[in-house]
Amino acid sequence: MRIANSGLMLAALMLVLGWGMAATDDAVKVGFVDIDQVLATAEEGKSAREELERKSRDAQGRLGPIAEQIEALQKELQAKQFVMSEDAVRSKQLDLVELQNRYETKIKEEEGQFKIDQQRLINPLIEKLGDVMKEVGRDNGFSVILRNNAPSIVYAREALDITDLVIQKFNGKN
Repeated sequence: MRIANSGLMLAALMLVLGWGMAATDDAVKVGFVDIDQVLATAEEGKSAREELERKSRDAQGRLGPIAEQIEALQKELQAKQFVMSEDAVRSKQLDLVELQNRYETKIKEEEGQFKIDQQRLINPLIEKLGDVMKEVGRDNGFSVILRNNAPSIVYAREALDITDLVIQKFNGKN
């Protein structure tokens, strides 16, 4: 279904481009931009990625002690289960399950916070990138600028890749 929609979108684009060419004498100029590369190499994208990596390390630091407690309790239970009473074994097993549940809850909490941080840092960059791509398109006479990693793009000549131009403009825009 997704492939069919992508094919329809590409067919519609070609129809519009063909119609546009018939309406004017201007040549069609197409450019491609690798959004991921722009975000990875542009200055603001680098700082956002560094902050996300720092937040990820902080989250791992908060999860580490709980994981260590789980591992220690598992080892203790394994080593002493034959010398402990059934009630003591059951109690340790319940402690272990409780700790594992707390760990899983903490993981979900950290993942949720990471997604929020990611949206807070990346969404403004995506919006700015859209403005920059429109500006590059206008200033350089492009008829269409497409995402290089779009599902409907199967092949694009490297000469049509304007990612570096967009990165330069993105870094220069405050």
